[in-house]
Amino acid sequence: MLMTEMTKEQLEQVLTEAKSEYEGYKALGLALNMARGKPAADQLSLTKDMLDVVNSSSDCKASDGTDCRNYGILDGIKDTKKIFCDMLGVADEELIVGGNSSLNLMYDTIARNYMFGVDKESTPWKDQGKLKWLCPVPGYDRHFAITERFGFEMINIPVSADGPDMDMIEKLVSEDESIKGIWCVPMYANPTGITYSDETVKRFAALKPKAKDFRIFWDNAYCIHHLTDTPDTLLNILDECKKAGNDDMVYIFASTSKVSFAGAGVAVMASSKANIEYVKYHMTVQTIGFDKINQLRHAKFFGDFEGVKAHMKKHAAIIAPKFDAVIKALDENIKPLGIGSYNTPKGGYFIAFDTLDGCAKRVVALCKEAGVVMTGAGATFPYGKDPKDSNIRIAPTLPPIAELEQAMKVFICAVKIASAEVLLAK
Repeated sequence: MLMTEMTKEQLEQVLTEAKSEYEGYKALGLALNMARGKPAADQLSLTKDMLDVVNSSSDCKASDGTDCRNYGILDGIKDTKKIFCDMLGVADEELIVGGNSSLNLMYDTIARNYMFGVDKESTPWKDQGKLKWLCPVPGYDRHFAITERFGFEMINIPVSADGPDMDMIEKLVSEDESIKGIWCVPMYANPTGITYSDETVKRFAALKPKAKDFRIFWDNAYCIHHLTDTPDTLLNILDECKKAGNDDMVYIFASTSKVSFAGAGVAVMASSKANIEYVKYHMTVQTIGFDKINQLRHAKFFGDFEGVKAHMKKHAAIIAPKFDAVIKALDENIKPLGIGSYNTPKGGYFIAFDTLDGCAKRVVALCKEAGVVMTGAGATFPYGKDPKDSNIRIAPTLPPIAELEQAMKVFICAVKIASAEVLLAK
């Protein structure tokens, strides 16, 4: 029976039973963590042999003879660039291989535009007065932290199954010159798991912003993180921007942070040739080059993009059962009561769960008190403020299945308690 249709007496009975169950979980002294989308240890072990592919000076040369122990090659060695160019569908001159973190590349790009402008002719963002930024929600908390740190006023953009509300975006950017950019996780989005439709990608590429220095930050973090044999597909945003005459409007980011080693992967940035040349112009005084030995490790270990895709199937074999376990628990215990909605993603690292309005903070607090750490309620919105207090990001990848199933029992119990309390208060 739907809890929203229960009588006061029925709700009180559900609350009493759930609280009794909850006290039992508290007595167990659990210490379970589902706070962030970290790879599990067995996923990281998939790449352990990468540490041995470069173990002597003779191994340190790229295929073109470049000695990766030395300075130089600002935009990355050819071997590694080829893998990422094939992955993102871009040309060699449209891509830079950076360090281990795509978030670092995004931060640097914001900082560069803020200090110096998007090209040599434009006015730095810092000299343009009040600045605004568009934020599809729910979204990635670390994205929002960057634009908050630089003082942007962040504007929430609702998201549907096809992607962000393009009617709203088109209207806002065409009228307001102070809007300088938008965050996007276009495939298996964090945390909703949705992939932008072809129409959405084409509308992004065809935007006519009033600000000539408006930029799309296209964080394609999960483009190869499929969980099924029928994965989503995503249109190539750079190709579409070229067709629309907006070649310079998009920056694309990706990495191997959840492909090889989470703390020692390789990150890349792709964009128009003009944008890449401008970035390299500033990089020449920022660095003499990123870690080419690590780039070489990745190139030798994977070989090519086909090798990466084969490797990702091993990841899917480990984490897909964990996603299945979470969905199964929700289907059996939440869906019949009508006290939450959630997605069933085909890839990525998260499941977005929406409680009844006004319940998310209470659910997360109850879980924490019982020894289950979740991502903070509100984290998926700018400034940590979820207007409905309803969205919770579930990260199933780190815990072993047995711990995950135990954590979900606590989570479901907490949802029942919070839902009953809200409904009784009405």
